[in-house]
Amino acid sequence: MEKVNVKEKFDAISDYWNPRIVGELNGQHVKAVKIKGDFVWHLHENEDELFYVVKGVLTLEFRTKTVIVNEGEFMIVPRGVEHRPCANEEAHILLFEPASTLNTGNITNERTRSKLEKI
Repeated sequence: MEKVNVKEKFDAISDYWNPRIVGELNGQHVKAVKIKGDFVWHLHENEDELFYVVKGVLTLEFRTKTVIVNEGEFMIVPRGVEHRPCANEEAHILLFEPASTLNTGNITNERTRSKLEKI
């Protein structure tokens, strides 16, 4: 049991769209990721995904609407819902999701991270 300093974890990240594991509980990962720009449209067939905005603004695009998630807010994207995370400026996001969750869901491309680093 050790406390986690979230600011220190984000300070250790220098790239975008490359989540790092910062905690584990009950088969879930807590992941820290810096984002900027647009990600890929994707969905997770078997996993819900929680996006918590630590710093900045996250735009979650869905096929039928767009949701702005501000600092200190979170949104849960249910399994099977196609979405695209975006950020005009750098944003710091904590993700809470099952350990099996692949960052690009049902899509495999250059941003897919199948093995995540623990920091």
